[in-house]
Amino acid sequence: MKIFLFVLLATILEATGDAVVRVALHQNSVAARIGLFLLGALALTLYGTSLNLAPVEFAQVTGIYIATLFVVFQIVNYLFFHALPTRSVFTGGSLIVAGGLIVGLWR
Repeated sequence: MKIFLFVLLATILEATGDAVVRVALHQNSVAARIGLFLLGALALTLYGTSLNLAPVEFAQVTGIYIATLFVVFQIVNYLFFHALPTRSVFTGGSLIVAGGLIVGLWR
């Protein structure tokens, strides 16, 4: 469970950092743009740091990471941009999650 929490934290930071940078790109105010770029950079730096501090080899959690990342990206996409996944994204994402669980849990 501890490993999953590291992975979850990393995916939240990655998806949120990416979303903040996308928001920054569309700001008219230079100050807002710079502030959001810095916030996004901080989140992405924390993502890389948390992932590299995880108490496990990244190769061992890659499947769970990819599955979790897909789900978190969809949640963040909805929260930031009010975009729901299309049927094709939902279908493909279901396969990503299934594959991630197989890679991560099959022993």
